Amino acid sequence: MPARSEPYDGPAIVTFAKELEWRRKQAGLSKKDLAEKLGFADSYGGQVELCKNLPSEEFANALDTFFRVDGLFCRLWERINETRHVAVVPPGFSEYLGYEARANFIRNFSPTLVPGLLQTEGYARTVLGANQLPEIVDRLVQERLKRQEVLVGQNPPRTWFIMDEIVLRRMVGTSEVMREQLSHIIEFAESPTNMIHIVPFDVGFHDGLGGMFTILGFEDGMAVVYTESGGEGILINQPPRVTRHVVRYDLVRGHALPAAESLALMKAVLEEL
Repeated sequence: MPARSEPYDGPAIVTFAKELEWRRKQAGLSKKDLAEKLGFADSYGGQVELCKNLPSEEFANALDTFFRVDGLFCRLWERINETRHVAVVPPGFSEYLGYEARANFIRNFSPTLVPGLLQTEGYARTVLGANQLPEIVDRLVQERLKRQEVLVGQNPPRTWFIMDEIVLRRMVGTSEVMREQLSHIIEFAESPTNMIHIVPFDVGFHDGLGGMFTILGFEDGMAVVYTESGGEGILINQPPRVTRHVVRYDLVRGHALPAAESLALMKAVLEEL
């Protein structure tokens, strides 16, 4: 895999890197020296040690043989392989999921893509498959689809989704994927308990164009916000900051079409496909 600009923070990945660094230094070797002895590029070994790349099984085997540690690095590699799908999610997202599963109200604004809770398998696979190994993508897709069960449980949350019109028209995957995706959100919007609003093109600039965000509300009045941009996620629970996002959401909703008109627009875009 290519190196990342920001290091992975998964516990298994960090443990592998620290164990590698400690044993390399104990042996009195530089990163370049160790790489040469193992037959790997010194840049790759350095990336693994800095948590900016994932170790391969071959690299783990080579370390076990060189340091004679009875399969330690292979066991760490197996743990990384079991949890590597978690390592690629944005920081803050795992904690957000715990709140999402308990929320009574969900308000989401998405300016670029269909929100994860409404994505079909084909659409999700296209979005999540960028620059990822197939086995990781499979896990990520299944977990995304599993999340959606919150919308159909015994006591599903009330939901409001606002999307920019570009979300409907951007071709994500094939035409078939987009037809399936649009049909899915139309079916969702036709339920009287679900609300989808579309901000039309002709609105121009509006307060939502700074990026996607989700507001989760709870019966006790507590609320949290999750926002994501450039692969970085932020979970916000400080009341003043949450309030600013609530105001921002209301400002965006003021630009959106009513539910019936939004539904009609979604159907028109589907017909164009």
